[in-house]
Amino acid sequence: MTSRHTTQTAPQNPPAFRLPDIPEKHPDDRTSSKQLAKGGNQGRLESHLGNPEITIVSGERYICAVPGGPIRYPDLLVAFDADPELYEANNGYVVSLQGKPPELVLEIASRHTAHIDVEVKPNFYASLGVQEYWRFDETGEFHGARLAGDRLVDGQYHPIVVDELPDGELRGYSETLGLYFCWRQGRLDWYDPNTEDYIPNQETERQRADAERQRADTERQLREEERQRADARIRELEARLANGEAGA
Repeated sequence: MTSRHTTQTAPQNPPAFRLPDIPEKHPDDRTSSKQLAKGGNQGRLESHLGNPEITIVSGERYICAVPGGPIRYPDLLVAFDADPELYEANNGYVVSLQGKPPELVLEIASRHTAHIDVEVKPNFYASLGVQEYWRFDETGEFHGARLAGDRLVDGQYHPIVVDELPDGELRGYSETLGLYFCWRQGRLDWYDPNTEDYIPNQETERQRADAERQRADTERQLREEERQRADARIRELEARLANGEAGA
C-alpha cells in the first residue's frame, strides 16, 4: 500500500497593484528635466521639506484615484503623511491606496503637452482632491503665463495671486509648502519667507559649509592665541616670583 504525501505552501500576499511606466517623452518635452532634475530643484525641495519616511517628493509617475481608473502623470508631486514605500510598490500614486490625495502637483510647460496642462489636467487633479495645482512656463509661450497656481476650494480651483517684483521675478505663495513658487529669469525656484531667502541648493550649501568651517577655524585660532598669551603671562609671573625669591 502506498501513500501520497502532498506539500502545502503558505498562501502568499498578492502582488501590489503596479502602474505602468510613463511613455518615452518627445525631445521637445524635456523641459521638466531642465527645471527639476538638472537644476537639482526636486532634490532641493525634498531636502527642505524633510521627513522622507512620510513625505513624497517625486514626479513623472502616474497618479490615479483607484486601481484601473484614469491616469495622468505630473512633473512634480508632493504628498505629506503618505507612504513612500507604497508609492514605489505601485510605481505611482493611487489615492485610494494611499488613503488621501497628494497636496500639490506641478506641471512644467512644453510645446507638445501645454494644452493638456491648461485644458485637461485641472479638472482631473481637482477630481482627485489635489489642494494646489501649479504651472511653470519658462517663456510664457505655452501656458499663457510664466507662473500660475490654483487652490482647491469647494471642489473647484481658484487662482492664486502671483506678484511681479521690480526685478521681473514672479512669486506666488503656496500655503501647502509654506514657500513662494518663483519664476526667476526663466528658472524655477522657491523662496522661504521664514528665512527670507531661497531654499538652499548645492552651491549655497557648499558656501555655508565653507563659512562654517572657516568660522570654526577662526575660533580655534583665537582660542590657541589666548592660550599662548595665558602661558606667557604665567611664565612672566613665575619669572618675577623667582627673581623676588633670589633677591631675598
